[in-house]
Amino acid sequence: MPKLKKVKKAKKTKKVKKVKKLVEKKLKIKAEKKPKTETLKSVNKNTYTPEEKVEIKKIKKQATEKRLYEVKSFVVYPKHGVGKIIAVEKASIGQIEIQFYKIFIEKEKLTLTVPINQQANLRPVSTIHQINKCIAILKSKPKIKRTMWSRRAQEYDQKINSGKIYELTEVVKDLNKNSDIIADQSYSERQLFEKAYIRLKSEFEVVLKVSPEEVSIKMDKALGRNQNTLEAE
Repeated sequence: MPKLKKVKKAKKTKKVKKVKKLVEKKLKIKAEKKPKTETLKSVNKNTYTPEEKVEIKKIKKQATEKRLYEVKSFVVYPKHGVGKIIAVEKASIGQIEIQFYKIFIEKEKLTLTVPINQQANLRPVSTIHQINKCIAILKSKPKIKRTMWSRRAQEYDQKINSGKIYELTEVVKDLNKNSDIIADQSYSERQLFEKAYIRLKSEFEVVLKVSPEEVSIKMDKALGRNQNTLEAE
């Protein structure tokens, strides 16, 4: 009987050892896996769920201006010609503060309000070099166009209101009455010519800083407009 007890005890100890070994193996496996689970958890902490998205609020402000014009400086507004900045003022529209120019167009006795962030329509007056180039254009031969007058009139009007001085000069040159090519002018042709002529003249006056009479003489000489033609008009 004592021998049987010893055998049973030995079997039990073997079983206990096996169980211990299995437990130890499992604990080792868990210990090896722990760092990976921790890294995964740390990654998950930094990720945002759809509910945790941060709201980005846009700050409303006036767009930055490309150029600032000073008070009393001259600018060209395409649809009205040369104007003088008489003031730079501020106004609040809603929660936005806006700065704008007040521009006086002397030829039309008109005051314009132009926001500074919409000053793409404005341009500074031409340089002396550009004026000299305009005089050279006025001296050149007018272009002959065979298209219908209604279409040409539309093109001329677009050039006048483009704000580009060279295109404006071309209209004056092409519609000039005193030339060998254009013998007569219709009423609409004359109107467009006068509109372009006066607008170009006003910019010449500001840049050259001379009297309107002197500018007229300079332009008419370049166009070849003689005194008889001017008196007839």
